[in-house]
This record gives sequence, C-alpha cells and structure tokens, in this order.
Amino acid sequence: MTLGVSIGAFKQRLPSPERALPGRATPIAITDRHHVHGRPLTHVPEGCAVAVFGMGCFWGAERLFWSVPGVETTAVGYAGGITPNPTYAEVCTGLTGHAEVVRVVFDPARCPYPHLLRRFWESHDPTQGMRQGNDVGSQYRSLILCADPDQFALAEASRSAFSQRLAAAGWPATISTEIVHPAPPFHFAEDDHQQYLSKHPAGYCGLSGTGIRCD
Repeated sequence: MTLGVSIGAFKQRLPSPERALPGRATPIAITDRHHVHGRPLTHVPEGCAVAVFGMGCFWGAERLFWSVPGVETTAVGYAGGITPNPTYAEVCTGLTGHAEVVRVVFDPARCPYPHLLRRFWESHDPTQGMRQGNDVGSQYRSLILCADPDQFALAEASRSAFSQRLAAAGWPATISTEIVHPAPPFHFAEDDHQQYLSKHPAGYCGLSGTGIRCD
C-alpha cells in the first residue's frame, strides 16, 4: 500500500497491527514555541493538567481551544493508533490507526475540565463515525483520551448527557465518540500543522457542530 492511497471504505476501518505502518523510534522534531502566545508546546506547568480531543481536522480543533481562558497552551498531533511517531502523510493513509488530535494544557482552577468537554461536544458532530463532514477516514473520528480516572468519569457523564440532548432534539444518529483511559501516547505533529490557522487565517476548517448545546 502506498502513501498515495485514495480515500475509500478501507480508510474507515482501523488497521490490524500486522498491516500498520512501522513508523520510527525517534519523535518528529518540532519548534517548541506556540505561534499565538509564544509559550512552549511541550511544557506542563505545575498545577496544570492535559486533555486530548479528536474532533475532525486538527487545524480547526486547535483554534477552538488556544484562546480559552485558563488554557496554557495547545498543540496538534496524532494519537489512538499503532504506528510510533508517525508523519502526517502516514496518518493520511489510514494505516497508522491514529486520529488527528489536539492536546490542551489547562489550569483546572481557571478552566475546569467540563468547560473543555462542553466546547468539544458543541463544536463538532460526534455521531459521524470515521469522518467529520467531508473529511473521511479513521483519522477524523471523534475521540477523548483521558489522563486520569476523574477525566474518564466526567467524559462518560458528559457523553450520556449530550446523548440525551441529541435524542430530545430528534437527532437521528447516536454518538460514536470513543472515550479512552488510560490515554495512549500523544505524538506531536510537524511544525507546519502547529497553530495552522494562526499562520494561515484563511485556511481550511471543516468543523461544524450540531447546533445543540451541552450543559
């Protein structure tokens, strides 16, 4: 299978370990500076926590979070799959198992985790399975990776609550979001993708919510 494989039904299935690309032992080198506010991408200050969300194309997902009060920094990357330290081109083949995700470093005293969950649920359609709008493939699936049992419990409770809201509004589909604990490794994406919509304000953003609020 080549990196130029076209989008098809196969890309909407997760690969087996035998079919997954081998990746590499060395992480992709990045510039450890946020394009919007200048703080490091990798550092987690004392008292802060980390949340990881997949909700379609990670360019728009990251922009949703970097200006939230109490968010220290954001970065995009790949998680939830098999291939170690993948590249963007490899993720796009569907042969890594990874989703495009945003890593949010936040201060829980100023921005409680449920505030981030609310933005997550309201800003994309979590019922579409291995796609988000016109973006089709396992890399675009809806995903919450939980750093600890408290995040896991809150994420599951929020999924239940939002599911009830969708049903009450007559939404025809059920939530397909994966909620995972313990969180698998996060792999930073290449510099070109970090804070992409700050570097390219007119760039593509395919996010679209359901219009239903999550309280």
